[in-house]
Amino acid sequence: MSVVRIGRWKAWAAALAATLMSVTLPAITATPASATTTAYDSTYYKNAVGKTGTSLKSSLHTIISSQTRISYDAVWNALKVTDQDPANTNNVVLLYSGVSRSKSLNGGSVGDWNREHVWAQSHGNFGTSAGPGTDLHHLRACDVQVNSTRGNKDWDNGGSAVSGAAGSYTDSNSFEPRNADKGDVARMILYMAVRYEGDDAWADLETNESTSNGSVPWHGRLSILKQWNEQDPPSAFEERRNDIIHSTYQGNRNPFIDHPEWVEAIW
Repeated sequence: MSVVRIGRWKAWAAALAATLMSVTLPAITATPASATTTAYDSTYYKNAVGKTGTSLKSSLHTIISSQTRISYDAVWNALKVTDQDPANTNNVVLLYSGVSRSKSLNGGSVGDWNREHVWAQSHGNFGTSAGPGTDLHHLRACDVQVNSTRGNKDWDNGGSAVSGAAGSYTDSNSFEPRNADKGDVARMILYMAVRYEGDDAWADLETNESTSNGSVPWHGRLSILKQWNEQDPPSAFEERRNDIIHSTYQGNRNPFIDHPEWVEAIW
């Protein structure tokens, strides 16, 4: 290459570098809370729309804390409505497996379904008294044996296949639901972390990155739950369930079903 061409190339490169250095890149900010529009934004969520971070979490806590509490016995019949199989009104759809099972097979025996606390009762020691122990937004119909396998484990990817729940995996301290339930689980856990902030008779429930939380009022792993929320958006089944709990039983909603982007806006 001639000296003249080299000189021209250097001049062009210098001009390009100067141009690139003058470009102002957009700032990276949290997803705005108003990114999705729902029928409830101008009424139920009016004090939350447009907020992010702790301000959004605080506003949502205030909104969803206005709630009717039901008894643990009443949960049986409620789940027969909220978890009804849209393809067979005599059945419920079981969490972690997707199996459709007769509503009449509720109980504690092999082959029955029972009441799964997605936020494990021991993570905060709230039991089954009216409150977090009976909150339908995290209670689901589940096969008795699969429920036992899940126990009070935290949430993470990996492990061995779960018998009776194809696509779900578990190890000594964590549980991974099948793909179709990943987002459901994430949004239920994060609902609980907003609804129960320690300003009533129960513990402040929060999320972290641990898979060995034991009896402390924490559930992990937050980073995995955020991934699951993105991976598995709200389904028609989940949305119908949210509507029924709101209109028929508790009078409150899971905001992360209505606005899944609020997960990233808060955490």
